[in-house]
Amino acid sequence: MSAVQTPLVTWLYVPGDRPERFAKAMASGADAVILDLEDAVLPPVKDAARRHVRDFLEARRAEPVGDGARVHVRVNAPHSEWFALDAAAVAAGGADGVRVPKIESAEDVDLVVEAVGEGVPVDCLLESARGVENVSEIAAHPAVRSLALGEADLTAELGLRGDEAFSWLRTRIVVASAAAGLAAPGMAAYIEVRDTEGLYRSCLRGRDIGLFGRTAIHPRQVPVIRRAFTPSEEEVSRARQIAEAAECASVGSARGGGAIALADGRFIDAPVVTAALRTLALAESIAERGSD
Repeated sequence: MSAVQTPLVTWLYVPGDRPERFAKAMASGADAVILDLEDAVLPPVKDAARRHVRDFLEARRAEPVGDGARVHVRVNAPHSEWFALDAAAVAAGGADGVRVPKIESAEDVDLVVEAVGEGVPVDCLLESARGVENVSEIAAHPAVRSLALGEADLTAELGLRGDEAFSWLRTRIVVASAAAGLAAPGMAAYIEVRDTEGLYRSCLRGRDIGLFGRTAIHPRQVPVIRRAFTPSEEEVSRARQIAEAAECASVGSARGGGAIALADGRFIDAPVVTAALRTLALAESIAERGSD
């Protein structure tokens, strides 16, 4: 099962100008902490926020913490006045990834790579009609690790109303990500922090259309998101049955094998086996992260 990718489930945003919150965010149980230099930081304090982020990255690199959370940085948009300095801080500090808003083309990704270096994975936020239209070329860029939608900006530009209006946009980036071999896109943040039940239901709807994982804006959202995207006991049991049947039939997840008979009389083929292995790997990975 080691060949099956197990993507991150939770990312927690923390404002870059609030360094006193960094340690709490790292201990929140999120798979990754996103130090935010963009929307969460007002222009007058962006320079100070950048210094805080760079200091934190450099301290972490000098003395790595043991909780396992990855550290990403959301920089300002590539064509903004703050981007060059943001990118320099990321490059110098050694972040695990850079989250870039308002990506509209593969050329924008080139600008990011030139600024932060080729070794930093790029997570692209598509926040405009042009970005969505160019999603396939963006996804195909070798530096891109993942895609996500910036739904607030798209709402303003396209005049969308209600959650259902985003269904086709979400499906589009799911397909583009899969075609490019990327992990499934994560969901945009749920802004009603106290509405944990609404968050849970929203995550389930996203999971049903191929999205996986979600950004959080408060630590209390992290366990809710994790629960929504963790395979249920029934799903794990079913996946284990399929994997064991495949192993007995000596086909595993190989492509091109014949159908496999389960004990209940149903037949499955290689794609079903692959999905089962992914479910088992995901459940194992989430359990391991939860025990860190």
